Amino acid sequence: MNLVLRLAAAAVVLAPIQGAIAQETAPVVAEQAYSGPVVYRAEVITEYPHDATAFTQGLLWHEGALFESTGRVGQSVIRKLDLETGEAVLEMAIPPSQFGEGLAEWNGELISLTWRDGAIHRWDADTLEPLATRDGYPLDGWGLTTSGEGLVHSDGSATLRVLDPESYDVLRSIEVTMNGRPLRRLNELEMIDGLVYANIWETSYIVAIDPADGRVERLIDLTDLVASVPVFGRDAVLNGIAWDAEQRRLFVTGKLWPKLYQIALVETDAQVR
Repeated sequence: MNLVLRLAAAAVVLAPIQGAIAQETAPVVAEQAYSGPVVYRAEVITEYPHDATAFTQGLLWHEGALFESTGRVGQSVIRKLDLETGEAVLEMAIPPSQFGEGLAEWNGELISLTWRDGAIHRWDADTLEPLATRDGYPLDGWGLTTSGEGLVHSDGSATLRVLDPESYDVLRSIEVTMNGRPLRRLNELEMIDGLVYANIWETSYIVAIDPADGRVERLIDLTDLVASVPVFGRDAVLNGIAWDAEQRRLFVTGKLWPKLYQIALVETDAQVR
């Protein structure tokens, strides 16, 4: 019989997801044809070292290298990482009063968010030298990625926003839904093959969103992987998605995790209703 994942009330969406998605093994009788997201599990291909003190907020792959932004006041940095060792090859501090957040690349520059500090920073992707800062930005910063339209921004709600990569003006908003219900707590973002992949904060799940209509097309269950990571504390959650498009490698990690994982997605017959 198929595993069936059921959503709880929309008002309790994903806090944590175990309260929003329940699992059952009983057969479902006389239900309508399934139209929800395809559910995948994660299969670990390779493990790499990762700085266990890094409060990972943004992760991306650019020109053969891994880049990461970290958070926490007084500890937030932008850095280029050696994949094999996990060590920083280059590193630049975000102003110590600010809490670093998501990271994206645009035309050879890195753009990083701050949480509630109203600052958006630009960095040279080759040297990590600071290029410019926009102060007074009105939105909370959570996740950031790049699309053909511009930047895609999350703020922890069920709304993604497409931003102009120069002015940061909101070009349009995307209301994200799963089975017709708002999906909140969208955090770190990565664009993969036309879909926006998003960590759901404080859960073991990643979703893949169609940016055209906000519909969740895929749900990736990393419960087994998360359970295997030797970390403790509420803050040490799954967060960080990077996509190496050239070699088609998908990487994930978490805040304060000692490992970064290359994973493959394996389709299952589970359902989300």
